[in-house]
Amino acid sequence: MVLNLGSSRMIPSPEYETILGGRDLLRKLWRFSSRGFVVHAHTNGDSIKGAVLALIAQLVNLAWGRRPYLTFHAGAIQQFFPRDRGAWWLVPLYWLIFTVPRRVICNSEAVKQRIQSYGIPAAKIAAIPAFSSQYMEFTPTPLPANLEAFLERYPSAVFTYARMRPLFYPVTMIDGMAQVMARNPSVGLVLCGGLSHREDWLWRDVQARIEAAGLAERICFIEDLDHDAFLTALTKSALYLRTPITDGVASSVLEALALRIPVVACENGTRPKGVITYQAEDAAAMAEKVEHVLNNRAAVIAGMQHLDVVDTLADEVALLTDAASRPVKVESAPEPEWP
Repeated sequence: MVLNLGSSRMIPSPEYETILGGRDLLRKLWRFSSRGFVVHAHTNGDSIKGAVLALIAQLVNLAWGRRPYLTFHAGAIQQFFPRDRGAWWLVPLYWLIFTVPRRVICNSEAVKQRIQSYGIPAAKIAAIPAFSSQYMEFTPTPLPANLEAFLERYPSAVFTYARMRPLFYPVTMIDGMAQVMARNPSVGLVLCGGLSHREDWLWRDVQARIEAAGLAERICFIEDLDHDAFLTALTKSALYLRTPITDGVASSVLEALALRIPVVACENGTRPKGVITYQAEDAAAMAEKVEHVLNNRAAVIAGMQHLDVVDTLADEVALLTDAASRPVKVESAPEPEWP
């Protein structure tokens, strides 16, 4: 049973329990815990609010004698994680979040090592990639008319999923793509998801950069796509550009590699083999890497290693059901990044 804490939390659905506020969350956590459910909380190192909510869910479950589980799907570099990121006053909070659960699930060995720096035993932490064979099951689907037209107009379309938030470096992205577009008239940028959950001050800065570079006609802004449409758009693009530094081993990056779509991404210490990287705030380096891929795309694809896609979902289910039945998952509604 999913308790939806995301932006759609008040919209009724048979897929989850709505959460109408803090009191409603506590009431439902208490009710499910009293009925024998085990909490499976989900958080990362990029949100204090998310961390506090995960801890509350854990403590309510613990009050009923249940040992919860925690999924920490985050990269090795987060705003408040790991402990050497400067937020020393949050170290006790994350120590408690990692200590209370029976097991902690993260998505890479690099993140596992950083969780261990809080004094958490390695045997308690399971590194299971947040990517499974089920992610590659999709049906090609018609895309929004404006996107289809844009992809026809710009055969060297660069596809990206980004938010107008600082750690996605949208200004760097626009500055870098402006350099690429100035030298190649066949290049366009498809920016998915950028207009929702945005920082208005940053969006104004991005708009100013777009106007100054005359890129309005070269960028297609689209809202979040469902999984089938997302992968369909990906397959019709020349490359996938990934700009956030906090995303770790992003599932969308693995999806692109599995589909033999070249990936250019900022370096975050956990990029998979085959990803061409640049430093997150270096627009010129990003432009250079994008142009290299566009100019040598066939050779880049030929040199990409085969990505083994395994059923990691089965591994996680086995871990969750080892000592607990009927887990209740407490998380924000997923954003299509699946990412």
